[in-house]
Amino acid sequence: MSELTRITAPEGVAPAAQYTHVVLGTGRFVAVSGQLALDEDGSVVGVGDAAAQARQVFENLRRCLASAGAGFDDVVKLTFFVTDMAHMGAIRAARAEHIPDDRLPAASAVQVAALVRPEFLMEIEAFAVVAP
Repeated sequence: MSELTRITAPEGVAPAAQYTHVVLGTGRFVAVSGQLALDEDGSVVGVGDAAAQARQVFENLRRCLASAGAGFDDVVKLTFFVTDMAHMGAIRAARAEHIPDDRLPAASAVQVAALVRPEFLMEIEAFAVVAP
């Protein structure tokens, strides 16, 4: 795990409840492509169920991070692409199973018109920094 510094409220910037504004880290950079709600066989998990999809996406993120020698403690940035902002509650709940509130990474949430297939409700990418 790399040593990360979190700046939750830079001077002149309103504090955020659901993310950290700035995360500083030194080490090896890991970029994880946007993950979808696919199981290991490539089948869609949770068609129409944002909570089930969010849990699967975070499990896929966990596996991808582990393959690079990283974990959620190393994540410095998450980007959420959702077809409906109403899915953010399910995403936050799944995220809370892996990342405690006092270690939130920087984050962005973007509502999109569509993802690669209509059954997907979200796609989440991660950036991490791992100690050298």
